Amino acid sequence: MANIDLSSYNLGELRGLQHDIEKEIKGRQQGDLAKARQQILAIAQEAGVSVEDLLSGGSKKSNKGKGQKVQAQYQNPADQAQTWTGRGRQPKWIAEGIAGGKQLADFRI
Repeated sequence: MANIDLSSYNLGELRGLQHDIEKEIKGRQQGDLAKARQQILAIAQEAGVSVEDLLSGGSKKSNKGKGQKVQAQYQNPADQAQTWTGRGRQPKWIAEGIAGGKQLADFRI
């Protein structure tokens, strides 16, 4: 890399030079990105693979189990509307019942 003596430049000239350099870097990055994109598309087309399949890594992930509601397994005998799936933190009514001598099985639906 060439050493450039910048000591003779004033602050305004240095900032202008910095702006020009940043503009050139951004342009080259965009050019490199466009070139890489073209190469990837050409390789995918040559292989007969869609870009979506290429980006997914070839693995088909299923959403099985994600976001599905789980059926309640426990119910508050004092208030039938209060239920619990058995996952996560125990509701207050379960904790109080267990502290009062009941067992978890006593709340099972």
